[in-house]
Amino acid sequence: MSEFQDILYEKHHHVRGAAWITINRPKAMNSFTGQTLTEMAEAVADASSDPEVGVVVLTGAGDRAFCAGGDVRWLQEVQQEGARAPAPLDPHVGIEDCLKPVIARVNGYAVGGGNHLAYFSDFTIASENATFMQVGPRVGSPASGYIVANLTHVIGVKKAKEMWMTTRRYSAREALEMGLVNTVVAPEELDAEVDRWCEELLQKSPSCLKILKASFKMVYEPMKEASGRSWVKEIAPDFYTSGEADEGKNAFLERREADFSRFPR
Repeated sequence: MSEFQDILYEKHHHVRGAAWITINRPKAMNSFTGQTLTEMAEAVADASSDPEVGVVVLTGAGDRAFCAGGDVRWLQEVQQEGARAPAPLDPHVGIEDCLKPVIARVNGYAVGGGNHLAYFSDFTIASENATFMQVGPRVGSPASGYIVANLTHVIGVKKAKEMWMTTRRYSAREALEMGLVNTVVAPEELDAEVDRWCEELLQKSPSCLKILKASFKMVYEPMKEASGRSWVKEIAPDFYTSGEADEGKNAFLERREADFSRFPR
């Protein structure tokens, strides 16, 4: 395996059989770049193939953020004038294809792609100081296809549309009420709760868990297969060249509200 720059990868961390993948960019609120996603995908693949690993924990360094989604400065570079981001640009880094249980340990902000990462995990354990939100329409960074639609299976169609389209913030308790997380604990109890879930899962038949996870994939796999269409190209082919994408990201970096009034509704 290559040397990692953006993540920490530890096997048998706290609990034997548990592999922890920690996004280690706390100064950037654990936002990711293409490099981060590539490293995470490599770690997930390694954990998936290791017979001594039975559960994977995803988290972020520090206590401010789980993951704040795509690094806006990086997105400015890769989304200019239709430029493509380095592969892989999948914020789920293969966790839906990993047949071992994946736990998201949410210790702060889970924003944008960070929220995707949490709701694609099999279980989400949140600290009371966690915050969940989507920001795509706010910063001019579109997401489409099954990564959007799968949230309807987690929290229902109405709430999923509300979360995606309004970009509202939700507290850990609100996330628990809507079914976005499994449990909420005090910050000082987060690691102990994650360890308890790991131990409980590691006591179960590994083959049965793999079969169950493969079965649950049937919920969103038809959506994944049908999402080959590029909705950005079909609906807004000039999105990146019109300035609409730049306005959202520039506003975020300048700490002001974006002004999308000049773009056609």
